[in-house]
Amino acid sequence: MAWPPVFCATWRRESGELIMDIARRSIISLAILLAGWQGLVWITNVEPFILPGPWLVLVSLAGHLDLIGEHAAVTLLEILLGLFFGSVFGILSAVSLSWFPHVRRWLLPLLVVTQAIPVFALAPVLVLWLGYGLASKVMMASLIIFFPVTAAFLDGLRQTEPGWLDLAQTMTATTAGAAKSGRWAMLRHIRIPAALPALASGLRVAASVAPIGAVVGEWVGSSAGLGYLMLHANGRMQIDLLFAALFVLAVIAVTIYFTLDWLLRRLLPWQPDSLAHD
Repeated sequence: MAWPPVFCATWRRESGELIMDIARRSIISLAILLAGWQGLVWITNVEPFILPGPWLVLVSLAGHLDLIGEHAAVTLLEILLGLFFGSVFGILSAVSLSWFPHVRRWLLPLLVVTQAIPVFALAPVLVLWLGYGLASKVMMASLIIFFPVTAAFLDGLRQTEPGWLDLAQTMTATTAGAAKSGRWAMLRHIRIPAALPALASGLRVAASVAPIGAVVGEWVGSSAGLGYLMLHANGRMQIDLLFAALFVLAVIAVTIYFTLDWLLRRLLPWQPDSLAHD
């Protein structure tokens, strides 16, 4: 079924306005950050090998663009794969825990306890088990992403409006075969759609923490990636290169977050942002 032309035109206009607004705010924020950074360097008169100024970092970024781009591509792939696998397994786990109450009573406390173990402490073990390649970094990012997505989506599934559930039970009570398929139909048509805003919140948190897992894995042991590049630049006292790689990592993280946020706003149009006009 094709969308009405009026709806498509409105959707494109609102999407363009949102993108322009995000770009404008990002440029202003970046300008304020750079001005404050340069002002701090001037006021403190700190040595460049401790805190280089924005211009030195920009020169280093331009001089090592190919090197930084090569490592940034590896880190970006690790983040995206970790975000995908962590989100998929988190969604499946939340649905399974909501579907099987006995399993939920036993596994949910176990999941909470596992989060008390710092994921950073698992990085050497993952590198030992999975090697220095891509797998250990993707697993690290997936583990960090898994719990926020699972917890947010499960909370959404557990907090469905009771009136909707009562109405669904009343409507399916007179339907043939309702006793067998009513619970699945309620999960599919009532609980999951109602929990999508909560899932969106979990995915936004996941997008913001996904770079942490990839970079920590690269610090522990890797042969490529921005974390690997920053570690070696620090060891060689190339602090300007370290900050250049850190700047690229920040750009990647912000881009992933706002891209995902934009997609979620488009996919969940019934969830308005009440703070958008404040």
